[in-house]
Amino acid sequence: MTDSSARCEVVTTDASSRLVISGNWQLHGQLPDAQASVAKLPDGQSASVVTDDLGEWDSSLPAFLLRVQRECERRGITLDASGLPERLARLYALAVAVPPTTQACAGEERRLFAQVGHIALESWRNLPRNAAFMGEIALSLMRLLRGKAQMRSRDLWLQIDLVGPRALPIVSLISFLVGTILAYMGAVQLAQFGAQIYIADLVAIGMTREIGALMTGIILAGRTGAAFAAQIGSMQAGEEVDALTTLGISPIDNLVLPRMLALIIMTPLLTLYAGFVGILAGLLVANTVFNVGIAEYWYETLSVMTFAHIAVGLVKGAVYGALVAFAGCLRGIHCGRSAQSVGDAATSAVVTGILLITIFASVLTVIFQKLGI
Repeated sequence: MTDSSARCEVVTTDASSRLVISGNWQLHGQLPDAQASVAKLPDGQSASVVTDDLGEWDSSLPAFLLRVQRECERRGITLDASGLPERLARLYALAVAVPPTTQACAGEERRLFAQVGHIALESWRNLPRNAAFMGEIALSLMRLLRGKAQMRSRDLWLQIDLVGPRALPIVSLISFLVGTILAYMGAVQLAQFGAQIYIADLVAIGMTREIGALMTGIILAGRTGAAFAAQIGSMQAGEEVDALTTLGISPIDNLVLPRMLALIIMTPLLTLYAGFVGILAGLLVANTVFNVGIAEYWYETLSVMTFAHIAVGLVKGAVYGALVAFAGCLRGIHCGRSAQSVGDAATSAVVTGILLITIFASVLTVIFQKLGI
């Protein structure tokens, strides 16, 4: 009577090694041990996996092959699965396409210095990839200037509508509240010297030059950057980005460029609007709480406002918009193939965007102050 149980036999010769899969592979049956099978293979060499007299099989066989592949990776063995049947080869390819999770188990804590070191090493490993992505965006912009980009104009207008007018409610609310806070904080100190009129100077310069652009950038990082990462990440998981590449369509031109241009165009306008709303909030506080006349407030605001303050805010807004688009599209393009990867990409896009905005806000503030602008 022929033995039909699941078997994995190792055949080793001077030239090559093979894992021969045979028998019936069922979840309720007794299965070979993947680690024991790989242990018979020579370290650091290549091996192939083939089938011989393979009977019925279910998900236990692809799972076994995945464990074999992981064990081979750990021991430096290259596994060739081209000899598998077509259906089994497709399932095996799907299994190995998803990287193993590196998330710590519940209750497992990583020490602080280990976390910092892990983040630093991960950032260093990703630096060439991020630089290459930045270079691809630069080349796409050059193609756009030459009129050879594959970007569709309607995609740009769609993104402008999504990142601009639809962001007005949240920008209005946050800017009004921040302007109110700024006016109150300054007025409490200025009232000690009877200088409440200078609330207008504080709010106008602060909102127009610094806070308006900063708050707009942070709002867009949470609202738009995460959306960009989720949209492109979902396309990456669904292999739509690969389909565009196969059709000869540049994903950078088609997906990244319209989103980046939309944010570069609309963020300065939102920054200008945020500054105006903050000034109105300061007017409300100064007039109702500290008895500053409306005409006096407006006159003081107009007297202190210069084109340089407005220009600085607009430049910072454009830079912050580009950073938000870069972070969101970067995380989306480099997203994995699973649903969890899409969520991780959206989260990472928000964190990266806010971090970049904070760094560039500090750098630009120092530069403009040194230049006397």
